Amino acid sequence: MAIILGIESSCDETSASICINGEIHSNVIATQAIHAKYGGVVPELASRAHQQNIIPTVEEAIREAKISKNQIDAVSFTRGPGLLGALLVGTSFAKSFALAQDIPLIDINHMQAHILAHFIEDPKPNFPFLCLTVSGGHTQIVLVKDYFDMELLGETLDDAAGEAFDKTAKILNLPYPGGPLIDKFAQEGNPEAYKLPEPQIPGLDFSFSGLKTAILYLIQDQVKLNPNFLTENITDLCSSVQSRIVSILLNKLKKAANQTGVKDIAIAGGVSANSGLRKSLLEMGKQYNWNVFIPKFEYCTDNAAMIAVAGYYKFLKGEFVGQDVAPMARMHI
Repeated sequence: MAIILGIESSCDETSASICINGEIHSNVIATQAIHAKYGGVVPELASRAHQQNIIPTVEEAIREAKISKNQIDAVSFTRGPGLLGALLVGTSFAKSFALAQDIPLIDINHMQAHILAHFIEDPKPNFPFLCLTVSGGHTQIVLVKDYFDMELLGETLDDAAGEAFDKTAKILNLPYPGGPLIDKFAQEGNPEAYKLPEPQIPGLDFSFSGLKTAILYLIQDQVKLNPNFLTENITDLCSSVQSRIVSILLNKLKKAANQTGVKDIAIAGGVSANSGLRKSLLEMGKQYNWNVFIPKFEYCTDNAAMIAVAGYYKFLKGEFVGQDVAPMARMHI
């Protein structure tokens, strides 16, 4: 029996999870509400909140799993990428816990963990599979050949998809976090109401900065003609924005599938919780005879369950790190 404690603290969620023989027995997430006041994540405040939350979060995860801390065989933690101060809290706690319990320490790449969230529950994709990883800071297409053998095929050249949603929400005067609100309004609007450009980026890379600028100019021009334009057309605006972001993502994913011939297609990351993306991917999967894999909502956003399950597979391989390990704000997949 292998019992892994997972620790996640890369951004604004403090999370702890217990994985027993590859199965998740607890997944506790403490979300930091303070950032809504500032319209985005404030790194220093995030670090302080992690310090306050990490011990009670870990205690709750152990309690929910109905085990004792002495039964834990290894600690896995997010080493990067992420906010350096936030990562430092999780890394320091994991090192201290491992040292006190005299158990191995396992470092986890946050972006790899998002992909490995697909191995928490059935059905699981077969290797090789393609994964579109979309979050606030990253947009990537990855060819997954094995649990830790991953090839980056394409990524964003500027803003990530999550940033495109959140920055658009600011333009639309929606509160932070804006992505879920755009999704909510989009379901009531007309996706064809406003024609927004699709960036013509070669290969499998993405760009969202031009789309954001086009949205800004559209709204500025319309507000000059009608000061109430935003409030009167918010659902159609959100629906058009979401439709374009989803089409940009899925057109590149279709191109990657054609180039590789891979039929098992997955999505991961916070934006994979978006209802428009999930629905459109399922429709595209039927059209092209793909095997589509979409994680549960609780495993889309930052969570320690994905860190714990990734740690479990590293534990089986005996891949541990020493007490000299340090967090990394930037970390390649």
